[in-house]
Amino acid sequence: MTQRKGSDYAGLSVAIITPFADGEVDYSRLREQLEFQIEAGTKCIVPVGTTGESPTLSHDEHERVISEVIQCVAGRAKVMAGTGSNSTAEALRLTQRAAKEGADATLQVAPYYNKPTQEGFYQHFKAIAEDVDIPVCVYNIPGRSAKEIDVETIQRLSDLAGITMVKEATGKLDQCSAILSTTNLTVLSGDDSLTLPMMSVGAEGVISVVGNVAPKPMIELVNAATQGDFETARNIHHRMYKLCSNMLGIATNPIPIKAAMQMVGRDTGELRLPMTPLDENQMEFLRETLFAFGLEEAVATT
Repeated sequence: MTQRKGSDYAGLSVAIITPFADGEVDYSRLREQLEFQIEAGTKCIVPVGTTGESPTLSHDEHERVISEVIQCVAGRAKVMAGTGSNSTAEALRLTQRAAKEGADATLQVAPYYNKPTQEGFYQHFKAIAEDVDIPVCVYNIPGRSAKEIDVETIQRLSDLAGITMVKEATGKLDQCSAILSTTNLTVLSGDDSLTLPMMSVGAEGVISVVGNVAPKPMIELVNAATQGDFETARNIHHRMYKLCSNMLGIATNPIPIKAAMQMVGRDTGELRLPMTPLDENQMEFLRETLFAFGLEEAVATT
């Protein structure tokens, strides 16, 4: 089988949270989380995406978080920097800076709120891909961006050398299949609970939220599916399904994952407005979910 563009990013990538303490980015805690991911064997770190609360970071914070991640990881994993924007000029500036700092790739979300035409999507991603020398992962997430990038547009984008990956978060397996059957792009799941179904039709990994607290089981699932051991992969999938669905269904990401990380002692749980914490009932539901999965550290009350 011909190797796909972007296959270097097959496996588990983790969309890491941005830790806060007293309203400021907690860089010490960020480095601790990076070491946890590297020890677990995470293939790629994805800072300042949706899970990293990029919409509420200042430009200076956004750039510094990326720089800190690159410096701390120091080649022990790949870094795919979240540098997308609904302004093409801003996305270009952020991506240029990340590339200069040493990012291995860039995650580019579909421009949100202004709802471009399909031609607008194409021209936006084309401008970025032709401006920088690092691989571009197109992030298709209509639930956040208010508009879907059509398969035909992704097919056009696949002809550009710099476009190598798609983070597919439409929730549609047909969309994943259509991209894989008509392009040479590497597809990465954008939904933890759909990782195995997507890999069954040819996706090569996941950019994970749940991996913030449970990277090793996600690595085991992806590795088993990659090796064609779908019985093992299914067993892990079913074990993780409730954790994944509850984590992302109880409230808007990254509210639940930050609460979970607080429960297991890996974060303060602090969010920036307009994100607000889980209520008491939601916290108890999440705690029970973590217990059922086997994260006994969640005994700590919050």
